[in-house]
Amino acid sequence: MSGPEKTYSDSEFSEDVLSMEAIWQHEWLCQEADVMSGTERDTRCLARKKLFIACAVSLVFMTGELIEILGMFLSVMSIWAVTAVLVFSAVQRISSGDYEIDSQIMLITSGCAVGVNVLMVLILHQPGNSHGHSHGFATSLVQRDEQCQRRDHGSASVKAAFIHVVGDLLQSVGVLLAATIIRFWPEYKVADPICTFLFSLLVLGTALPVTKDVFRILLEGAPRGVSFGAVRELLLSAEGVSAVHGLHMWSLNMTHSLLSVHVVADADSQIILRKATKLLRSEFGFSSITIQVERCRISGSSAEVIS
Repeated sequence: MSGPEKTYSDSEFSEDVLSMEAIWQHEWLCQEADVMSGTERDTRCLARKKLFIACAVSLVFMTGELIEILGMFLSVMSIWAVTAVLVFSAVQRISSGDYEIDSQIMLITSGCAVGVNVLMVLILHQPGNSHGHSHGFATSLVQRDEQCQRRDHGSASVKAAFIHVVGDLLQSVGVLLAATIIRFWPEYKVADPICTFLFSLLVLGTALPVTKDVFRILLEGAPRGVSFGAVRELLLSAEGVSAVHGLHMWSLNMTHSLLSVHVVADADSQIILRKATKLLRSEFGFSSITIQVERCRISGSSAEVIS
């Protein structure tokens, strides 16, 4: 026999239906939340991957910008290191005084080295460093030379190699001179360390400007031959410019320099922008220029800058 059947009142039946609907709604919300959390997780992973790729690409480009300067730096440092070793050896020879020199081998070796280094100098010599052959336009030649010095279009690696070869050439000339003296006057063998001292000073003198250029670029210093005062005066000379502030300029490498500046003007901003950009490019050769033009509103005896 079956037990008595359970009967529901209308109110109890409504409560059961509502509770079941609440359970179903809760389960549906939980499933939707799981789906949304999964989608959000995938979106975050994709964004993270894109960020890593962008950082890697930026690092590659930064390394590419610096590798030429770092190669130049290592080349110059090798010159200083070799010169230091030669000077140390010369000091030891002078202090001991007990050394023998085969002048014939020294002459042959140094003569071959001079010939090879002269050939390398001719190969690496940049045409931009030569002067024109026309002597009828002295003023234009001077202006052209000044612009070449300011812009410095030579490659950093080629310039470093050229300085390196010049240093080797000077050292070889010093050895050749000492070998010639010792060959004809053997008692003056001290000429070898003395020539080493003299030509080491010449080598260091040629390498010093390049060393300064390397450190200026690595520290993002101002371009060589360009002063803040000259740039400021040039901008103030432009028609419509009343003030200059926030001036920043730095070097990326031997051929690329950047500038950022704010100018206050009472004329049309586009005209001022074109004039200032043209002046800066023609006079100083900046490769990238960012100029923010601020309007100056004059009322009575006061002036107000409007960004």
